[in-house]
Amino acid sequence: MRAVDQQAGSYGEFEAFVAGAAGRLLHVAVLLTGEPESARRLLAGALARTYANWRRLRADDPYDFTRHELCEAFARTGWRHHGGTGVLARLSPPERLVLVLRLYEGVAEEVTAAQLGMPVERVRVLCNRAVSLLRAREAA
Repeated sequence: MRAVDQQAGSYGEFEAFVAGAAGRLLHVAVLLTGEPESARRLLAGALARTYANWRRLRADDPYDFTRHELCEAFARTGWRHHGGTGVLARLSPPERLVLVLRLYEGVAEEVTAAQLGMPVERVRVLCNRAVSLLRAREAA
C-alpha cells in the first residue's frame, strides 16, 4: 500500500510541475518548430520522458530536464520542423535552437554548448548569425 501512496504522491508532484511549467515549455516548443501542432507533439514526448525519470529528478530541476529533452528531440528532428511561419522561419534548426536557448530562455553560452554538444564558439557564431538574420529582416 505504501508504494501505491508514494506513486500517487509522485504523480501529484508531476501534475503540479506540468501545471506550472507546461505553458512556458510549450512556448519554447512553438518557437523551435514554428508549428503549434508539432510543438505539442514535441512537448508531449519531452514530458513523457520527464515522467519516466520523475523519481530520479527529485534532486534535479525538472524544468531543465524537460527543456533538455525538448531540445534534444528538436535537434534530432529539426529538419522536419524547418519551416512554419513567423520571424524565426528563416533560421536553420541549429540557429533556432541556440537563439531560443540563449535569448528566450537565458541559458548561458557554456551551458548551451554543453547541452547541444558543441563548442562555445560555435554557439556564439550561431547566435550572432541568427540575430544578424533577424535584424536584416527587420531592416528590410
